[in-house]
Amino acid sequence: MQKAGFKNITFSRFPNGPDLNEALVAGQLDVGSLGDTPAIVLRARGQETRLLRISQFNTTAWLVAKKNGPRSLAELKGQKIATQKGSYMHRYLLGLLAETKIAKDVKVVHLMTTEAKAALERGDIAAYATSSDLGPFLKSQGFPVIDSSANHKGLSGTSLVIATESFLAKQPDFPQKFNAILTEATKDLKANSEEYYQYHAQTTKYPINIIKVSFPLKQVSEEPLPAEGVELLEGTKNFLVSQGLAKSDFKLTDWAVKEK
Repeated sequence: MQKAGFKNITFSRFPNGPDLNEALVAGQLDVGSLGDTPAIVLRARGQETRLLRISQFNTTAWLVAKKNGPRSLAELKGQKIATQKGSYMHRYLLGLLAETKIAKDVKVVHLMTTEAKAALERGDIAAYATSSDLGPFLKSQGFPVIDSSANHKGLSGTSLVIATESFLAKQPDFPQKFNAILTEATKDLKANSEEYYQYHAQTTKYPINIIKVSFPLKQVSEEPLPAEGVELLEGTKNFLVSQGLAKSDFKLTDWAVKEK
């Protein structure tokens, strides 16, 4: 980024997308990388953001059960299911419950992913809708998998990069330079996949075999707005609007930055 002419860059980490959203609203961030659901919800609230890139698509969400607990969706009736609300896993869970017509028969509660394993072990919850990496890890620890978004068309997630319009007004060349950097980085990542997976495993503390299952590189596009990712994003937006989770509808073509 500095080589492209952008100085004084600072990075901040957030536990989830909704928290990142609030930092954007407060003017503490200019650019954010987050899941599709919180990004759409923020835009639908009228916040002036623009979509720069779909950084990953077809991200799998998993529904993992407690040991000696339910083994099917039908057995979840009358049970408590947790997920990190406002996340792509939350959208997957709501879509799954609507698809299987058991939404009224279960209770959905908020729980951060960092607390999921302990809650399942205690039996506080019957199942947890979790992320692409924690799902396979819990499976490797003996927790049964009831379902995954890979089994359903349109229920997997996308990861997005968005920026505030106020920032882009000051830096109109940012989208083009930023996307050029990420395109080259993606090519390098795919050319050196083993190094990437080792780095990712070291960073997340998950075994490398879990990382390879969780992050297949075919999900990472070299172009900013891959057609498959846009289709998934459109479906997620329409679902969130229909469920009242996104306050208003908008066109993705209006949201996405058009590079000059």
